[in-house]
Amino acid sequence: MRKVLVVDDSLSVRKVVEKALERQGLHVLAAGSGAEAIAMIDRDRPDVVICDVILPDQDGYQICQYVRTHPALGATPVLLISGIDNGTVQARAAEVRSDAVMFKPFGVEELVRKIDNLLAGRSNGAKQSTNAAPSATAPTPVAPSSPMAVSSPATAPSPAAASPVTSAPEPISPAPSDQSLKERLQGLAGTPGVRFVVLTDREGFLIETAGDLAPDADEVAGALASCLAEASDGIGRELGQGQLVGTILEYEAGTLLLQGVGSSALLAVLVGDQGALGKVRYYVRKAVPELVKAL
Repeated sequence: MRKVLVVDDSLSVRKVVEKALERQGLHVLAAGSGAEAIAMIDRDRPDVVICDVILPDQDGYQICQYVRTHPALGATPVLLISGIDNGTVQARAAEVRSDAVMFKPFGVEELVRKIDNLLAGRSNGAKQSTNAAPSATAPTPVAPSSPMAVSSPATAPSPAAASPVTSAPEPISPAPSDQSLKERLQGLAGTPGVRFVVLTDREGFLIETAGDLAPDADEVAGALASCLAEASDGIGRELGQGQLVGTILEYEAGTLLLQGVGSSALLAVLVGDQGALGKVRYYVRKAVPELVKAL
């Protein structure tokens, strides 16, 4: 089974990514710091590394550089994740030779497609390496500055009796989403007056959606919910009132209801009928305990 290492100091992000990738038949490893990540890279030899740029002890660029200079794992695909989309992030990512960069907020399906492509590229690279003519002398791996496990050089196959070629793993095939969570959101989206429902974590990572969403509406709602929650949580701490539980934003053509779902997620509900707002708020609050269980 192919292994994916997820490195992020946010537990909610790790859980969402872990659940999504496990549904694709992948073995998911999780690390909350750079030190944990390096230990898992040496011990578990992941097939892909997903790493947030900002970590408590190191940054994602350092983790990527560590992978690239590893004598046995230098070709392992590395996907960097950043909450900031600017030229500096792109330049640093290119400098350490990451395979791709994704910017928050993004959806789970987009992440799965990206991992699928990285795994497929890794399989193709392995095929090309197998088909290439072996060199007369195998290169000696360069010892790194810190101790780590190094795999022995592979023995070139004998021309007289070539070993059977193992078929490359198939790309990730789409898997059904978490029906219990999806059904709960569809129930809310079916409430009279509701246009769509978006569930996101407090960093803007999309978890699930339901309803009639315009293009990119889910990402916009997720980013808005995350920004408001972060700002409001700061005010709540200053006033000694804790985390944001909920708020209402009124626009000319509708009302956006934001509701906290436990300590790690937010629900954004767009209500088109102002007269239905009271009933929608009631159903949203009633659904929160079940949504927390489903996460």
